[in-house]
Amino acid sequence: MNRHDLTDAEWERLEPLLPANPRQGGRWADHRTVINGVFFRVRTNITWRDLPLCYGNWKTVYNRHRRWPMDGTWEKILDGLRAGCDEAEGEDWTVSMDSTVVRAHQHAASPPPAGGRFPVKGDGVDHKPAKGREALGRSRGGLSTKVHLAADRRCRPIARIISPGQHGDSPYFRRVLEGVRIQRRRLGRPRKRPGRVPADKACSSRANRAYLRRRGIKAVIPIKKDQQANRLKRGSKGGRPTGFDAERYKERNTAEQCINKMKGYRAVALRTDKRERIYQGTVDVASIRIWLRDPV
Repeated sequence: MNRHDLTDAEWERLEPLLPANPRQGGRWADHRTVINGVFFRVRTNITWRDLPLCYGNWKTVYNRHRRWPMDGTWEKILDGLRAGCDEAEGEDWTVSMDSTVVRAHQHAASPPPAGGRFPVKGDGVDHKPAKGREALGRSRGGLSTKVHLAADRRCRPIARIISPGQHGDSPYFRRVLEGVRIQRRRLGRPRKRPGRVPADKACSSRANRAYLRRRGIKAVIPIKKDQQANRLKRGSKGGRPTGFDAERYKERNTAEQCINKMKGYRAVALRTDKRERIYQGTVDVASIRIWLRDPV
């Protein structure tokens, strides 16, 4: 047994969340063997063809990993593992926000252009790639991707958004929070609103604070110096000064620790997947592994 493989206790938690065999048609290859192969590849970031033979045909493992991000299976498994994770904290449930830039390997840096075809001279079709396509962006460090992440107090991922590497944090703040969805262990609607949200200055904007205020969420975000100066310059029209709890802000390091856990998986730390959806599935697989090792 490889040290990256599922233990019996982890398999007992994961097995009820996996899709069952269809009533008609072909049958799934053994889930445990194939998922162990996916975990091994995400941890080591080897090429699919180099998977050890103990995990079966590499094509079967790859096809499973390619299919499940497309139909949302990885996300459904994550929803099941996260169910009820907010109950211990109650109304004081805290979700921290942060982001990290991931370098894109040369294998991920050349996806087919828009339309699915490479340019052919004289075909009369504009094959110029759209900006930000496949969540790849170019900055001074080269091609990269950014992972925007929300984590709970136990450094476990709650929600994620993938964007081109040169994009800022503030425009994705609202989208990440809208991705928070914690199922109930019993009957009831999923919980979508944490009690408070610590985030760094990059997320400090009037629109983000207004969004949190409308939803009844306490903002723990330091204000930028230029924003504070502009408010003072406007006098009474600048509005009230924003509140800031420095003690609560110390909890934001849980998001940074969660990012460190995620980047312990080499396929997350160095993107080799061409397609955005496939890389999202890689991030979700790493998240599943974190939740299996630190259950609710």
